[in-house]
Amino acid sequence: MDPVSEQYETFPYPERNPKDETRRLVTGSPSAPREIDHFLFGGARDWRQPFRVLAAGGGTGDGTIQIAQLLADAGCPAEITWLDPSRAARDIAEQRAALRGLDIRFVTGPLEEAPALGQFDYIDCCGVLHHLDRPQEGFDALARALAPEGGMGLMVYAPYGRTGVYALQSAFGRLLGGDAPSAKPALARRVLEALPEANWFRHNRFVSDHRVSDAGLYDLLLHARDVPFSVSDLGAALETAGLGLVSMLEPARYDPLRYLPDDPALASRVAALAPLERMALAEELAGDIRLHVAYVTHAARAGSVLAKVTPAAVPRLVGLPARALAETVARRGAITIDYAGVKHVVRLPGAAARLIALVDGRPLSEIARAAGLDWFAFAQAWAPVHAGLTGFNKLNYSRTFG
Repeated sequence: MDPVSEQYETFPYPERNPKDETRRLVTGSPSAPREIDHFLFGGARDWRQPFRVLAAGGGTGDGTIQIAQLLADAGCPAEITWLDPSRAARDIAEQRAALRGLDIRFVTGPLEEAPALGQFDYIDCCGVLHHLDRPQEGFDALARALAPEGGMGLMVYAPYGRTGVYALQSAFGRLLGGDAPSAKPALARRVLEALPEANWFRHNRFVSDHRVSDAGLYDLLLHARDVPFSVSDLGAALETAGLGLVSMLEPARYDPLRYLPDDPALASRVAALAPLERMALAEELAGDIRLHVAYVTHAARAGSVLAKVTPAAVPRLVGLPARALAETVARRGAITIDYAGVKHVVRLPGAAARLIALVDGRPLSEIARAAGLDWFAFAQAWAPVHAGLTGFNKLNYSRTFG
């Protein structure tokens, strides 16, 4: 059996207990419908219309269950398809769906067979492409399965935020390559405990799957096939497949000016770089980006699908209660966003606090009216809120999903 297939039959990933569906819904990026609307449909999709979804490499079902449940809650007539070669993962995902009463089509097979299943309005593909024997064939297959007006949410591992991981993968391959998958995690944990202080993995605080479960440890450190993508690698793969990048998450983390001194000479050099080169520079400077989450679509549409500030746009704060956020902005003129100990300061003018406090599901035109501002004055006052919060995915636009 192929070692990757053997791994996922022994350790379905991520490790999940179907009974947990009775107490919580696992959510995240990509594939939250609010994000999909914001990044791929201008924040204005009519979710009363049918929506075809493919979870390509659906694993134990996190992304599949999330989107199926939230679309069902919204009354969207969605058709959800799960595709993955692992029968063990399928069993877990099917149990999770059954406990929620979700109607999901399950297909056992490789990602490369996606085009045979038809065309989809949205494709979720998280943590899969970097494990394929020929990743480009995976990108190409997904592009063929994507409807002309559709889009995708992708996640691939990145190299620099996983410093130390790939050296250990190689070491464990040499040391434990002949052992049965079920025996490897215990042996690997013994090795990890004895690693010398100089080993780079010991100093990498941005990876933690090995602490969560044996399935997490195996996926992180014992995987037989794991080729990370830099920003440049990802851009090249998308271009070859005829796809275009709409946005990374979180886009502000891919701005190199966040990691450079405030120097006009350096800023002018950054401005001279092409957009993908700027993001590549940011990745190289930051050091903490361990994976890339991206929304993409067919190349010809990539520049026109992201939500914009318009009177009809409905702002949705993500994980930040409007009044509490407004109070913080009024008091401090900034908020701090923390990623595994890396703090990013988002400066917001205190005067914007009253606008933030009015975010409650109404469109921007009504917020402007409630604030006593004409549209042009409002748009100027709202601009730093839009730039600062969308940059860290703390603000999306969607008429349906709050």
